[in-house]
Amino acid sequence: MSGHSKWASIKHKKGALDKKRGKLFAKLIKQVEVAARQGGGDPAGNATLRTMFQKARDNSIPLDTIERAVKRGTGELEGVTYEQITYEGYAPGGVAVLAECLTDNRNRTGAEIRSIFTKNGGSMAEPGAVAWQFERKGVVLVARGADEEELMMAALDAGADDITDDGEAWRVTTAPADVHTVRSAIEAAGLAVESSDTAMVPQNTISLDTTESAKQVLRLIDALDDQDDVGEVTANFDIPDAILEKVEA
Repeated sequence: MSGHSKWASIKHKKGALDKKRGKLFAKLIKQVEVAARQGGGDPAGNATLRTMFQKARDNSIPLDTIERAVKRGTGELEGVTYEQITYEGYAPGGVAVLAECLTDNRNRTGAEIRSIFTKNGGSMAEPGAVAWQFERKGVVLVARGADEEELMMAALDAGADDITDDGEAWRVTTAPADVHTVRSAIEAAGLAVESSDTAMVPQNTISLDTTESAKQVLRLIDALDDQDDVGEVTANFDIPDAILEKVEA
C-alpha cells in the first residue's frame, strides 16, 4: 500500500505479521507468475520479473516456491491465467485510490471491489478518472541507520531520482527500470536495503487533518488490501505525524 510515506513504511512492516503472511505470500507468488508470463522467465531480461522475484525473496518466500511460480508463468508447469485490472475510485474526502488486481474472474473481482468502496464510504470511478494523478516509480526502502551522505552518493551515482526521509526508513525513488541497478549499488556500498519495488506514486496529496478522516480512509485502504485479488493499493493522502500517532494508538 502506498500513500503517506510513513504509513507505507508501517504497512510494509505490518505485512510481515504471521496472520497476514499466508495471504501476502499468495499475492506475491501470483505477481511473479504474471511477470514471467508477460516477459519471459529470465530475470536478467525481464525487469518486472526481477523486481517481483526480489520482492518475494525480501518477504522470505522459499526460492523453490518462486521458481515454480516462474515455471507456471512460462508454461513449463500448469497454472491459472490471471488478468491484470486496475480499479479506480475515491475514498472519503475525495482521496484518489488505485487498486491493482490480478484475477481469474473479472466479474467476481469487480463486484467485490465495488462493494468494498461502497461499504467504506467511497465510490468507484471511471477508468482514467484517477490514474492520471499518479506516476509509476521505482522505490527502494533503506534501513534508517544508513549514513545519509553514503546513501546519497551510492544511489544518485546509480541513477536515483530522489532520496527522502520517511522517519522509519530512507526512501529512494528511481525510474521503474532502474530499481534493480540502484538497489544493487546501495547494497554494494554496504547499506541495508529493506525492500524494493515499483509503485504508483501520487503527484499531489490530500491532507487528512483529523483522526476520524484518517481512520475512514485507512479503513477503506485496509479492506481493499485484504481482498485476495488486490496486489497493490495506492492513494494520494497525507497524514500529519500527530494524527498518525493517534491512529496507531
